[in-house]
Amino acid sequence: MTYTRLTRDQIAKRVAQDIPEGSYVNLGIGLPTLIANHLDSEKDIFLHSENGILGLGPGPIAGYEDPELINAGKEFVTLLQGGSFFHHGDSFTMMRGGHLDICVLGAFQVSQRGDLANWHTGSASAIPAVGGAMDLAIGAKRVFVTMEHLTKTGESKIVERCTYPLTGIGCVNRIYTDLAVIDVTANGLAVIDIVPGLSFEKLQQITNAQLTHCVN
Repeated sequence: MTYTRLTRDQIAKRVAQDIPEGSYVNLGIGLPTLIANHLDSEKDIFLHSENGILGLGPGPIAGYEDPELINAGKEFVTLLQGGSFFHHGDSFTMMRGGHLDICVLGAFQVSQRGDLANWHTGSASAIPAVGGAMDLAIGAKRVFVTMEHLTKTGESKIVERCTYPLTGIGCVNRIYTDLAVIDVTANGLAVIDIVPGLSFEKLQQITNAQLTHCVN
């Protein structure tokens, strides 16, 4: 049986389904920002950006971008009614003070115990990009990670132990990839969703960490 990997938009849509109403959420740079386009407009979900915005909406329509409205990734954004702006320092106080329910980050690697590596590959030619990831990883009540399951060279991004410099230790709660949704639990990595057509056995074969079969 064949299977199809989720697109970046499909991963974002899958994450959006798991964000409960009333949540204060930070969406990290890259794939996580797409989640804003898939949130239920009938739900009150408050999106935060570390450059000092609360109340972000979906991405703007092409041609209607406001050059004074950008997120921490320098992308154009929209602001919902009641949204607000504040000082960068206040924004980081929110992040560090445990006021965010969820943050969604990209990753280079996630370990089986929930360690996160997403700011540097350790390569001498790579440009480190810490941003607010460390503050978010330890400050948010729950940390979701979105990423492709494998690197471009076919190596698992889910590993027994991270080999890249860490962003946070034991901070990841759930991993969303283009192949599966996996919870990080006290008993290890529990698979709660797999793309149609992909067996648990095949998923385990391409994942460099022990998985538990807990698909709903």
